[in-house]
Amino acid sequence: MKRKKLYESEVDKIQNVKMTLETQVINLESAAQNAETFKAMEAGSKTMKKIRTDVGIEKVDDIMDDIKAEMEMANEINEAIAQPVDPLLTDEDELLEELNALEAMDLEAELLAPPSSSKMSGFSLPTVPDAKLPVLAREEEDDLKKLEAELAGL
Repeated sequence: MKRKKLYESEVDKIQNVKMTLETQVINLESAAQNAETFKAMEAGSKTMKKIRTDVGIEKVDDIMDDIKAEMEMANEINEAIAQPVDPLLTDEDELLEELNALEAMDLEAELLAPPSSSKMSGFSLPTVPDAKLPVLAREEEDDLKKLEAELAGL
């Protein structure tokens, strides 16, 4: 029985040592992974710094300006290619503008022309009175002045 207890205690010690060793192995593997991760992150950071210093914002702006200029040139070329070849074909919008301008000139000339006697013959104008306007009585004038003074006082 003593021997059995002795063996059991030895087995417990060995299991505890084994558990301690396994824990250390796991901790060492984790530390090694952390070290590798740190090295990879450091290398990535250095590479990003190098790329940023090689590229720079000024270079990016220059490239974007070049791209915009090339796109504008391509649009101009497309517009030039899309124009009709026949010189007799003209733009309908230009023709409409010219027609509207001519009609406006005709209308303006017609409105500015003096009226003809045939157009005026259909109208009958009232006669102008030749008598003087009646003069208000003195009392009415005084009442009007009082009313004006009251309104001015408000």
